Amino acid sequence: MVASKYAKCDLMQSEFTQRAKNVSAHGLGLSVDVYSPDLLHLVQALRETGLEPGYLEVFKATTSAMQWVRQQLPGIKLPYHGEGLWSTQPEFPDSVSGRQGVAEACAQIIALHSAWLNHECASKQMAGYAFGTYLPPLYTELSARMTAQNLAYLQSQVDQYARGNASDPALVLLEMPPLTYFGCGTLAIPEFFRTVTDRAACGLVLDIGHLWTVYRYTAAWQRQRLEDFAADFLDAFPMERVIEIHVAGLAEFASSPDCRVAADGSSLPYWIDAHGAPIPEILFDLLAQVLAHPRLTSLKGVALEVDTKSIAMIVEEFRQCRGRFEAMVNELQQSCTAAPSPATNRSPERGQVLTSDERDALQRQYGTYVQFVTTQDPGSMPADPSLLGGSPENLHRYRDSYLPHELLHWGGDLQDMFPKTCRALSEAHLPLERFVPFWFSRPRHDQDDYDFFLLKIDRFVEFVGQACLSASAVVDTEAEELRAAYRAANEPIGSAQVGS
Repeated sequence: MVASKYAKCDLMQSEFTQRAKNVSAHGLGLSVDVYSPDLLHLVQALRETGLEPGYLEVFKATTSAMQWVRQQLPGIKLPYHGEGLWSTQPEFPDSVSGRQGVAEACAQIIALHSAWLNHECASKQMAGYAFGTYLPPLYTELSARMTAQNLAYLQSQVDQYARGNASDPALVLLEMPPLTYFGCGTLAIPEFFRTVTDRAACGLVLDIGHLWTVYRYTAAWQRQRLEDFAADFLDAFPMERVIEIHVAGLAEFASSPDCRVAADGSSLPYWIDAHGAPIPEILFDLLAQVLAHPRLTSLKGVALEVDTKSIAMIVEEFRQCRGRFEAMVNELQQSCTAAPSPATNRSPERGQVLTSDERDALQRQYGTYVQFVTTQDPGSMPADPSLLGGSPENLHRYRDSYLPHELLHWGGDLQDMFPKTCRALSEAHLPLERFVPFWFSRPRHDQDDYDFFLLKIDRFVEFVGQACLSASAVVDTEAEELRAAYRAANEPIGSAQVGS
């Protein structure tokens, strides 16, 4: 049994190596959104200062937008950052995410001529419950095996679509997600990703800011300096699978009543992942440590994640990053790059497929996970899931502060979206905060592709219809106006609409 396990691990590594050889070196680049900030304005500002990026990793938009971006930027490598592909979830292959979402992602990969498909190892939908921002997976062996099985399915779909379009298949990459105050599971995070890569031929994306949040919210800061923690983490992490490195801003969600002290005696803020925020110098120091790791042998690109950031800040941070790291990254990629080999059509044996009982058990665990982080008292934590060394205080911070803000304000402030309805609720002495427990009152399994803005509209209409019947007509009218404006904003785009 042990020999068989190692043989499968070797097979996965062999397939990964063959696929990775077909990915060219991308250099230093940016991970961007088409609209925020305007992509062509950003490229123009970079070119005016002599800062042509090696590549632009483009976040999911519409397929027509991707086709237009490819036409406007013919000389730049444009890999793809997916969204809405919930590969950590047991039902993924049979869900809307696994069918409609994957088909749309494949079409956008082809439109961009993308070398890879990157996606967070995280989900915004779990067991019928939806979130505005990502929740990391359960860090357990069963969850890792399920993720690996779903990644194999995703890669097979990408390969099939590429063959049908006479295109080179993109390599599926899995990005280590951030911890927003907490994480749950029984496996150390490096061990989780090692379990995945033992069973799937995927590449990985290592996000430097996400690594910092692991240090902060697993309580590692209480016993180690950051440099020592990072050294131990990277030694255990499958660094040989890292295709791309991300660096993004960190910021505090809200002012904190206290500031913890790290193992080295310095203050330690409650930073979380924030792409619009400045990149702290400590992350560039951490990037230097990561780039020096001896098992970083497959690196193809390093990108600053800059969606929602001002163009002036992007230009300055990219200038600083290039000045410090361009020579190091180029030298490293030259040593990593090998001659391309022919694409393979073989389907190697995968890790053991989960049984239906295991899938059902994992589905129940994700249901418990959602309840645990939204409604349970963390003072009486169940044995499964359990916090990854973090404190109940941090879970309280997520559940009592971050999560209500996410539902009431993030992705569209309800008072701005529904001003007349909110006034009616106020006159009826119904606080908006009651919308939060309503949101999680029961599971609603996905029927359409995930769109948090439209989902928020639908749920708020439902909430008002139950909580304040007299405001039903008002909320229906405002909701339809929002949907119409949203449809107009997402019409197929052309040069008059992007970059204008």
